[in-house]
Amino acid sequence: MELKNKKWTHDEFYATRQEVLTHWPTGKDVNFEEAVKYHENIPAKRHFAKRLVKAKKNGETLTQPRAGVALIDEHINLLNFLKTEGEADLLPSTIDSYTRQNQYKEAQNGIEESLKAGRSLLNGFPAVNHGVAGVRRVVESVDAPLQVRHGTPDARLLGEITIAAGYTSYEGGGISYNIPYAKSVSLEKTIYDWQYCDRMIGIYAEHGIEINREPFGPLTGTLVPPSVSHSVAIIEGILAAEQGVKNITLGYGQCGNLIQDIAAIRALEQLAEEYMNKHGYNDCVLTTVFHQWMGGFPQDEAKAFGVISWGAATAALAKATKVIVKTPHEALGIPTKEANAQGLRTTKQMINMLKDQAFPMTTELELEINIIKAETRCILDKVFELGGSDYAIGAVRAFEAGVLDVPFAPSKFSLNKILPARDNNGAVRLFDVGNLPFTPDLVTFHQDKMAERAKAEGRAPSFQMVIDDIYAISKGNLVGRPR
Repeated sequence: MELKNKKWTHDEFYATRQEVLTHWPTGKDVNFEEAVKYHENIPAKRHFAKRLVKAKKNGETLTQPRAGVALIDEHINLLNFLKTEGEADLLPSTIDSYTRQNQYKEAQNGIEESLKAGRSLLNGFPAVNHGVAGVRRVVESVDAPLQVRHGTPDARLLGEITIAAGYTSYEGGGISYNIPYAKSVSLEKTIYDWQYCDRMIGIYAEHGIEINREPFGPLTGTLVPPSVSHSVAIIEGILAAEQGVKNITLGYGQCGNLIQDIAAIRALEQLAEEYMNKHGYNDCVLTTVFHQWMGGFPQDEAKAFGVISWGAATAALAKATKVIVKTPHEALGIPTKEANAQGLRTTKQMINMLKDQAFPMTTELELEINIIKAETRCILDKVFELGGSDYAIGAVRAFEAGVLDVPFAPSKFSLNKILPARDNNGAVRLFDVGNLPFTPDLVTFHQDKMAERAKAEGRAPSFQMVIDDIYAISKGNLVGRPR
């Protein structure tokens, strides 16, 4: 395995494919030629990429939940409920934890136990076990664009089955579905395995079938500075484009400060277009996704709706192409379908109220956009340099050096040297920049922001600020002030 950011040849892809399709018996039912013909007949209203392009053109912000259960009929009922009662524009199949770890035998046991119990005993939809025919029942029973959402370091067989079944969007990436999700899986392996997924979708594109790809933007979802998540998103976008992907959605997880979050979405789209064009990927359609707050939620449902509403308002004002919606049961475990629908309707109401309102380009917003762009360029350009003009190699070396670093990640391949905390206005800054390759003026900017907050609170800048901020929203605040 030699990792490099270079499009796989057909011979390389199909040689690997023969082995991938043997990972579970349902792999034998994947028929690429039949799948292409099936996709050719999917109407535009159920086509993810086309719906996103339309939304971007019209300035819409589409809503999408997370959702998935073990059994096919129950999964169909759940998705249809979220479409009708939740008014969702886009729908997911969130995959179960066993499938995410390629533990298909355990997933099969979960299906069988769920059948006996008459309810789902898995935390998602085990698409690999249900196979092409089973998954296609979902596709044909739900009148909306469908995406696979998961968290899988090795998502090759899952991709083959779900795309062959008719799903038109696939989430994940070799960095974003490794560093926040796995402890001991090497980046070389996950980036290589995700090149397979992207090449598969690139080959569909060569046959006229456009599948949307979406790297996972929020990463650990805990005080991740915009420049860190943007760097990963743009790298994964470039890696996908190199393999022939033509429709890419880049994401960002809400930090909570309105100005910073709006700036982040605007900067992400502008930077992605800049770097894509810079490296010759001029034929990709780029859209954005805003993830509502990914950190700790209040247990009180009324307070949880406040967090959801704030995320919905921010997504609408930022003009993100879509928003991933949370539920009022976020602090309590897997939500009921009713709670999921409530979160969706709350979000839809906020979006409808704000869709005709534009957030003005203020001096503060412009400054924030410029800060995010400057930081992200520092990281991306250093990654490119470390890789000898190769982002795949550069990403591996950058994590080794701490040039790329994700806070609070379980992976042993992330140095975890950076420490984020909020400034006095609630924007996420860096208490410790670690080894991020920022210019001296950017490092000073973060130090000054931390000192300003510390002075306002009458305490010295310390690690306690980081801890306080992690729990702040679940306790009813944005900034973790001392009592």
